[in-house]
Amino acid sequence: MSNAAVIIELDGTGIKEANWGMVTMARMGGTPSEGTGDSKAGLIACIMTPVDDSMRSELESYGISTIVEVVLPQGLETNPDVSARALLSAVKAHQVSSVYGLSTALGKDLLPRMAALAGSPLVMDCFEADARTGMARTSQYSGKTLASIKMTGERIFFGVKPNSREPEKKPVSAEILRFDASDTAIQGLRVLDVQTGDQGKAVSLAEAEVIIAGGRGMKNAKNFDILVQCAEKLKAAVGASRVAVDSGWVPYAMQVGQTGEKVSPKVYIACGISGSIQHFAGMKMSGMVIALNTDENAAIMANCDYYAVADALEVIPAVTRILENG
Repeated sequence: MSNAAVIIELDGTGIKEANWGMVTMARMGGTPSEGTGDSKAGLIACIMTPVDDSMRSELESYGISTIVEVVLPQGLETNPDVSARALLSAVKAHQVSSVYGLSTALGKDLLPRMAALAGSPLVMDCFEADARTGMARTSQYSGKTLASIKMTGERIFFGVKPNSREPEKKPVSAEILRFDASDTAIQGLRVLDVQTGDQGKAVSLAEAEVIIAGGRGMKNAKNFDILVQCAEKLKAAVGASRVAVDSGWVPYAMQVGQTGEKVSPKVYIACGISGSIQHFAGMKMSGMVIALNTDENAAIMANCDYYAVADALEVIPAVTRILENG
């Protein structure tokens, strides 16, 4: 076996943008059979939906040479155990030795199931992954340490942290293959009901390239609308500190920190956030940190790239107006 495969995630509009950095990492990581360069065997994309011309073009532009449409049992598309078994069957059928997926809510459900079923090693939240050496780098203990982990075995799995690598295109031509896994049986887990949350157009914190987050300095729940309006112009996600969620201003799903979401955006804008150790543990992998705080001695000021001693409630609306006016 020498093939590498990526599990492609979808959103409401098609293929998630977060996939492309992961695809680039997988493509540049090669396969165990190689010493250098991109995979001679090509990169396989496993996707759990029919692929249209637009999706095919996108996948080809990032170096996918084989697209495998995995057909799931009708009515069981939301069952993670069935999806994991179907994907693993496709991976085995195509002689895949290294599997890459995203460390998202979906990826954290599917990848551990697949690895457990295969009896294979898995490293989640990788910011580096190389199938040729079996090496993965990830952070541990709330980002206090960086670990280099070597995996061995017939098949290895990488869960790649979104935004860990800049996407790089490498156009190729791809063939589309259909893998029929419609006979995959339920092995114990049954989904009784599916309820879709009212997320509107909200951007996922885990996958966002830009995050604008608020803390105690936002003062109340209503003022978070200021961040939402700016985020819409920036195509950003809105986050919050522990204080903001404990105060009931925003849902706990928006919390960034040691006990919340661990994020890795290209830009993190902290508005009225003091910058406790616990909060820093959740956003320390950010590419650039910008802080707005009225307290020049706030801890966040020593852990950012740029800061302004100013009130976010005045600065952010002004930024939004500038963005609205082009």
